[in-house]
Amino acid sequence: MSVFEEWESAIRGYCRIYPTVFASASNARQVDENGKSYIDFFAGAGVLNFGHNNPKMKEALIEFIQKDGVAHSLDMHTTVKAEFLEAFAKTILEPRGMKHRMQFMGPTGTNAVEAALKLARMVTGRREVVAFTHGFHGMTLGSLAATANAHFRTAAGVPLENVQRKAFGCETPCMGCTLGCGMNVVEELRAAFTDPSSGLAKPAAFLLEPIQAEGGVRVASKEFLLGIQKLARELGSLVILDDIQAGCGRTGRYFSFDDMGLDPDIVTLAKGIGGFGTPLAMNLVKPEHDDHWKPGQHTGTFRGQGFSFVAGKIALEYFEDEGFLKGVRAMGAQMKEGLEAIAKKHASKHPMQVRGRGMMQAIDLGDADVTGKVVKHAFDNGLLIGSCGGGKVIKLIPPLTIPDADLKAGMDQLAASIDAVVG
Repeated sequence: MSVFEEWESAIRGYCRIYPTVFASASNARQVDENGKSYIDFFAGAGVLNFGHNNPKMKEALIEFIQKDGVAHSLDMHTTVKAEFLEAFAKTILEPRGMKHRMQFMGPTGTNAVEAALKLARMVTGRREVVAFTHGFHGMTLGSLAATANAHFRTAAGVPLENVQRKAFGCETPCMGCTLGCGMNVVEELRAAFTDPSSGLAKPAAFLLEPIQAEGGVRVASKEFLLGIQKLARELGSLVILDDIQAGCGRTGRYFSFDDMGLDPDIVTLAKGIGGFGTPLAMNLVKPEHDDHWKPGQHTGTFRGQGFSFVAGKIALEYFEDEGFLKGVRAMGAQMKEGLEAIAKKHASKHPMQVRGRGMMQAIDLGDADVTGKVVKHAFDNGLLIGSCGGGKVIKLIPPLTIPDADLKAGMDQLAASIDAVVG
């Protein structure tokens, strides 16, 4: 461990939560240099939806390398990019009647959000963006301005401007809503933006996550999301849905907002779409908005690279099988049932709240110190879990391909860790 202490930046974070040196990984397991095996309920913060070293992807990548495939191409045309575009259109866009174009930019989620914000301002000629409490959209300055977490925001060193922050309109269960879940917030926004004396400029876009992952796995209601979309249309604003962590099958549907009747102007994607853990970010943009770009107006050295297209195409094959998504929903129900049993067991002494959808599930312990101790106890006993929501919430995002035995063992260990700390 000394080499990391001596040479790596003090900014490193996850390694302090998981203080070991990992040497190998397969599907939902990581093994450290001492041979200790860990069940991975963190999965690269949502990147490894298809597990570590997915064998189908590994085989395709090895073949690609051996054939001298084009690994880096800026935004030039390549065979593997064409194959990915065709597969994504056929598997994801066409069945949903989506005509969106695929824009590649820098390889991380924050790059996707930056491009989306830039385009929304270009399309509308406006500067202000509406974002929401507890939202997380990235670490670069534009996306950081829309991110709510004070710990991240204070590192900016400059004012974070041109964002109006409003209350995220729905909790689970709904709290204090008189017009339906989250609709109070929509009506307050409508009243403010249509009042000529409010002093508020109409926004270029509404930027929100259908499920706030880092914000504590807060799930927006269908009516709230539809209400925001309707208001945006009235105001001439764009709707940007950030599905970077909750998308790509995580909820048992490809998009976390599937089957809600939503028609977003831009969808930001990253994390899971690269398949193998290789970086890739992509925005889905309606053609009438995409036409505002001039060639090369938003660039990036790694805007779509060969390895990610190869693995990402294999990832799309999972979604050609409805049985796969049914399995995700079934495992999500199993996870939720386990969390609810934990919450019920400790309800009298330590109230907890369970939230989530599909295989993004969370239990809110209400105390960051308690949650930190649970995360440590789980790690010591071979389970990797992460916290969110200001450190108070345990978020479970195992690979969608996790074996049943590992899922059960991981849930049992989580229960034992919470018992050890709380009980």
